[in-house]
Amino acid sequence: MIEVFGYLSAIVIGFTLGLIGGGGSILTVPALVYIIGISPVLATSYSLFVVGVSALVGSLNYMRKGLMSYKTAVVFAIPSFIAVYATRKFVVPAIPEVIFTAGNVVVSKDLAIMVLFALIMLMASVSMIWSGRSRFNNGKPAQEPVFNYPLILLEGAVVGGLTGLVGAGGGFLIIPALVLMTKLPMKLAVGTSLLIIAAKSLIGFIGDIQEQPIELGFLIPFTAIAVAGIFAGSYVSRFVANERLKSWFGWFVLLMSVYILLRELFMY
Repeated sequence: MIEVFGYLSAIVIGFTLGLIGGGGSILTVPALVYIIGISPVLATSYSLFVVGVSALVGSLNYMRKGLMSYKTAVVFAIPSFIAVYATRKFVVPAIPEVIFTAGNVVVSKDLAIMVLFALIMLMASVSMIWSGRSRFNNGKPAQEPVFNYPLILLEGAVVGGLTGLVGAGGGFLIIPALVLMTKLPMKLAVGTSLLIIAAKSLIGFIGDIQEQPIELGFLIPFTAIAVAGIFAGSYVSRFVANERLKSWFGWFVLLMSVYILLRELFMY
């Protein structure tokens, strides 16, 4: 029964990504940890593969429509690739299983990862609620892309590091960065973000292949179901206002992040 709920969560992950162009990755780690029962470190590894493949499939539709800025993707992605690979290959394995103890309080590696993930979910929820209420472009004419290279490179490295630590794609950070720092129109930013997420997530997963016990017999069917959910979400998105959905989903992510913090910090 638990496995059935796990695969149902894969549909929800893909459906959300197809429906609003992001957010599905923020559900992957909690689903793998709390429903399937996978350890947080391994769940972040699986999440990189699920998110990477799902985002790649989602990006193909934007490529077909010409909603992709390849120059922006390359500028943003290079430091992100390096950061996510280095984090998964060297940083995560180097974190001790018990980070520190203070009296009866034991801060383990799993606890630290889940708390960090919950805090990132809080950031994601605020971003989605805000973007759902007031669009970045506000109906203004699209501007020519302007490249603030130092800021884009720094943002790429930060997002890559966070992706490596918690296994989330980071679209809630990438999209505002692309819109505000390069003046990309919103739809072009979403398509470009999906391509960046796909590439850096899959590169991060490569760094895990020799470090984690990957069970392809579970991972591939789970990912395939998530991809099927993307097509369903993309179809439904034609009939529902994207901004309103993003705001509602943002509130859902906010509640989930509070639940994870309470569960990890006070229930155990």
